Order: sequence, then C-alpha cells, then structure tokens
Amino acid sequence: MKKIEVVAGIIYFENKILCVQRPKNKLAYISEKFEFPGGKIENDETQIVALKRELLEELNILPNIQSLFLTVVHEYPDFELTMHSYKCEVNNMEITLNEHIDYKWLTVEELNKLDWAAADIPIVNKLIINE
Repeated sequence: MKKIEVVAGIIYFENKILCVQRPKNKLAYISEKFEFPGGKIENDETQIVALKRELLEELNILPNIQSLFLTVVHEYPDFELTMHSYKCEVNNMEITLNEHIDYKWLTVEELNKLDWAAADIPIVNKLIINE
C-alpha cells in the first residue's frame, strides 16, 4: 500500500479554527470533505518547512506555527496517510482559496457539524476533548 506523509495546520484566529473544504475528487471518500489545510512533505523538507510552504501555496498565509498537536495514521482504501498536525495562529482571517472550494472559521464546539475527511476526525475529536 502506498504511504503518504503530510502536515496539517490547525489554524486559530482568536477562538475560531480554520476548516477548508476539498474540491471534487475521483476518490469519493475524500471528495468535498472538510480538512485542516496542509499537504505532502517533500524529500528535503522538515515538517515545519513543509507546513509553511503548503499554507502559503494553498491559502496565501504565513501563520505562527506553534507545537505538534497530534500525529494520525489512517488507512484509506488506496493509501496509508501519516498526518502531523500543528497548532498555528494568524493575526487576521484573510485567506485566499487556491485549492479548496470553501472554508469556515468555527469554534471548537462547532467543528463536529462538518463532514470531515476520515484522517482529520481524530484531530477534531482531540480538540473537542481538550477544550
């Protein structure tokens, strides 16, 4: 099974967290699901460098990346995903959607209202428990 390693940002502005929606995809199990933004780690990158690059590419933002929050290993039907999530902060809500089709700024209590990609659900659950 193909293995993919990615990083994701749990991006806070005050008491809200950025949630982004994936575009339509041939893989129905991730198509139009919500996720924490981020992406693949390139061969020569650290997790932090990859997260900074991905967030700049996807959203045109440079957040203050703080600490590792949770690493999730999830087996989708076609690949195994290892996702390292980091808590981040931004000082405004201005983003540009370069890859996603929608976004929402939600409080922790509102997170479970969205249709999340399966690999992101453990992060959502831990955020809810820790609040």
